[in-house]
Amino acid sequence: MQQLKSVPATGAPEPEGRALSPDELELARLVVTALNLEDLKPDEIDPEAPLYGEGLGLDSIDILEMSLAISKAYGVQLRSDDPDNDKIFRSLRSLSAYVRSRRVK
Repeated sequence: MQQLKSVPATGAPEPEGRALSPDELELARLVVTALNLEDLKPDEIDPEAPLYGEGLGLDSIDILEMSLAISKAYGVQLRSDDPDNDKIFRSLRSLSAYVRSRRVK
């Protein structure tokens, strides 16, 4: 298993390197739970590692399951036809930034 990333959305300082921000850690916990990644602890996820292939190693079904969990937890709709999906799902850090910027409070 590999690790995720996410990007700051509001001008908050971005964590350096592998350090997870509180939002990233929350999202990492959701991902680990939703995908049943029993061998991976959320705080061990590299926020800059790719979600696909190398890195966390997720496939398209994993991304779909993760998207559904994010939608339920945060009210953020992630669409398969979004032209920005490569950027959104690049890492846990980029996904977290996207979720933060569109999260229903």
